[in-house]
Amino acid sequence: MFDKYSLKEGEDLKTIAEKFETEVTFLKDINNIYFDDQVRAGMDIIVPKNSKSYFNYYVIEKGDSLYAIARKYNINPELLASMNGLDMDEYIYPNQEIIIPKADYSYYITKDGDTIDTVATMFKQNKDDLLKMNPTIYLLAGQIMVKKKII
Repeated sequence: MFDKYSLKEGEDLKTIAEKFETEVTFLKDINNIYFDDQVRAGMDIIVPKNSKSYFNYYVIEKGDSLYAIARKYNINPELLASMNGLDMDEYIYPNQEIIIPKADYSYYITKDGDTIDTVATMFKQNKDDLLKMNPTIYLLAGQIMVKKKII
């Protein structure tokens, strides 16, 4: 679900976010970048791979809450928060864009100590199938893993 990308001269987080159809804040979160000036040409960062195939995007409206959005899309509110790098009690802002997991996939957020075997077992899937669905696995805490649900 993620790839490594080497920044080229003249690129910044905004151009990378546009290129990979994601948000600057998401790139900052998954790469532990706090300030824009931390990014330089030649630096490797993690970027989403095929994000549109596993997620929908939702723009926060005035009055929204993570609970209300989760209820609307019939998903676990804690999963929604975790996938977007948020805490459940964190304030969300109008016009902020978040990812919404698609219903025909199962998701898992990795934790310290996870291995390919433990994630495959959790998904009740063999390692080869897990690797096909998630070709770039870093097993860093907070990586989103996906599995297509069998219907």
